[in-house]
Amino acid sequence: MADALRLIAPRPAPVHADGPFTWARRNLFGDWRSTAATMALIGLALCVLPGIVRWALLDAVFAPDAAACQAARGSGACWGVVAEKYRLILFGRYPFEQQWRAVAATVLMLGMLVASGVRRFWRPRLAVLWVLGLAGFLVLIGGGVLGLAPVRTEAWGGLPLTLLLATLSAACAFPLAVLLALGRRSRLPAIRTLCVLYVELIRGVPLISVLFMASFMFPLFLPQGMTLDVLARVLVGISLFAAAYMAETVRGGLQAIPRGQVEAAAALGLRGWQTQLRIVLPQALAAVVPALVNNFIGVFKDTSLVTIVSLYELTGALGLALNSDVEWRPFKVEAYLFVASLYCVCCFAMSRYSLWVERQIGASRRA
Repeated sequence: MADALRLIAPRPAPVHADGPFTWARRNLFGDWRSTAATMALIGLALCVLPGIVRWALLDAVFAPDAAACQAARGSGACWGVVAEKYRLILFGRYPFEQQWRAVAATVLMLGMLVASGVRRFWRPRLAVLWVLGLAGFLVLIGGGVLGLAPVRTEAWGGLPLTLLLATLSAACAFPLAVLLALGRRSRLPAIRTLCVLYVELIRGVPLISVLFMASFMFPLFLPQGMTLDVLARVLVGISLFAAAYMAETVRGGLQAIPRGQVEAAAALGLRGWQTQLRIVLPQALAAVVPALVNNFIGVFKDTSLVTIVSLYELTGALGLALNSDVEWRPFKVEAYLFVASLYCVCCFAMSRYSLWVERQIGASRRA
């Protein structure tokens, strides 16, 4: 009886689970290995950061003054090159007096991308909005109507061209990737073999080869006198290339769906296409959202390769801006850091958005 009434010793109060100190103690100083690695990284940062801050901020030249940049060369950065060349870097060879149209087209495209990421806009009318927005983008940047002076696609460049290539390529590649993934799981040998050959053939060659084929070889197969714009050819090439990789991602999601769900749908009387559209594909695509975003990020970065076929997107426009100017050519590092920061912001935003979508999907499954 005495053992049954023995009191339990008081336990310490629970540690507050939230806050930066708790996070740091758990993730940076959890054990002796984490503590040693954290202290080593702090020591390395204390050695390197003062020099970086002095080069990038304290001794840097921000004014577009080539003489001052030459005087500070070797000790401080020359951000004046960005102030001097930013219009050529951002818009390439687009006519200087018409660059307001490129700015308006870029803002329109960014607005449509942001609206597509907001849940309240996920309605069928979003497709109509995209058709109208894309038409507005092409009218603004291409001109030739509404009194706007025409600008040939060879003069398009910089950030608008990067956004156009990345967005349209991903949009065109996604439905093709879904069809290829479904085709690889088809019971019909001809369709399955065709899809397998396409995916393996495209994945077996680098994107540069596809761009060369689209830009230089494809016109040789067209009838005499018939031409296709180089931008359209490059767009098709990137879309076909990206579709092969996305198809494998989607196929992984399809294989993760238990076969019992397909059998249950068949027991309910659903047809094959109804099962795929209403049961299998929604779950498969939700399961591979992070991987699909990785594909989109890859497409966005791969657009920098179109420079080899004389289309000057962000990195190509940077070379165009500096290679022909002897005064500013030595400051390529600062210009490349500026372009890298633009890529970093866009890719980081896409990555954070994929995490948000993943949390939303997890919350809907728990509800």
